[in-house]
Amino acid sequence: MSLSSIRAQDRSALPSRLWANQLPPPIVMMGVPIDRVGMTDTLQIIDQMIASGTPHVLATANVDFLAQVQEDRVLQRILHDADLILCDGTPLLWMSNLLGDPIPERVAGSDLVPLLFDRAVDKQYRVFFLGGREEVIPIAREKILQRWPKLQIAGMYSPPFAPYDQMDHADICRRINEAKPDILLVSFGCPKQEKWVAQNFRQAAVPVAIGVGATIDFLAGTVKRAPVWMRKAGLEWLYRVLQEPKRLAQRYWTDIRIVIPGLLKQYLNMRSNIPDPNATPITARVTATPQPKAFSNVIALPERLDALAARDHSLWPEEIHSSVIIDASITQFIDSTGAGKLARWARMTRERGGRCFLASANPTVIRTLNLMKLDSLFVMTEDVSEAQARIHS
Repeated sequence: MSLSSIRAQDRSALPSRLWANQLPPPIVMMGVPIDRVGMTDTLQIIDQMIASGTPHVLATANVDFLAQVQEDRVLQRILHDADLILCDGTPLLWMSNLLGDPIPERVAGSDLVPLLFDRAVDKQYRVFFLGGREEVIPIAREKILQRWPKLQIAGMYSPPFAPYDQMDHADICRRINEAKPDILLVSFGCPKQEKWVAQNFRQAAVPVAIGVGATIDFLAGTVKRAPVWMRKAGLEWLYRVLQEPKRLAQRYWTDIRIVIPGLLKQYLNMRSNIPDPNATPITARVTATPQPKAFSNVIALPERLDALAARDHSLWPEEIHSSVIIDASITQFIDSTGAGKLARWARMTRERGGRCFLASANPTVIRTLNLMKLDSLFVMTEDVSEAQARIHS
């Protein structure tokens, strides 16, 4: 599957996502931007997504996601285009602390789904389950309705097992369309479920689509979750390996070999530049060129684009047209949250059919973006003038 086969989300014809502008900038770990939200915020955002009636994509990122995006550029682009990426891994929670901008709490898909069911009962949301083993579906349905008898299950469908490119996507979307759910829970496993959602979320036309992995098995009781103490200790993966050693041992070992060195490298790159929480961020100018009307905002980055600067609203324009020019001529350092802010600007320009230009970036800035696998999000230019010329060409 190529990048071109899964299109970036085109929201130019959709209402503005007001909640998105209120989120703090994400923190990037090995190419994955993870939103700094807790469970309460997540549930409130989902309410707003459903109220909008327009399709949205959520992802629950864990260590396996970080490992897979190192080789899978399609998955990485999908995650950059997702509406919300939740921290579904205690090790990622720990790493956010080391990187100087802690994520408030873990929001695991298997913890989120039961709370979503409580909310669905209260607000009369309709839920559709896609995926999971065929023999598990009736067990899961019975267990779910025992606990949530008033839950509106719009449908449960386990399509015949097939490679991704041989699945009958049109038939699956037809079933979902006819059921008219508000929430779609997809259990194909990563990255198949993320790729299915990214390619089909518009055709499925569900306000909230989430890849939830083994959650259906957890609900059915066919796979047990780790005890709470193991989840808090970051050992849930070990519990899963002990349950299914043949299937999971090699995967987790591969994840560990890739992610620990990768996160360590990112940490060492940031260690000498961890933001001082008592420091005042360096100001930067934000200019907009009014003529011609199609011209983008020019954002001049500060010398240090750290977590404090990323949150400083005075540095960032409230509105943009399409393409944006990021002037990095004086920037000497970008941390993991500063990189997340840039990644979000790159996504906003793609959503509007434009491009995000990074002008005058020095080798240190480029090396940081390469390290976090963000360089492909930007059009690099020697200076602002070259970016302006390319916009108008």
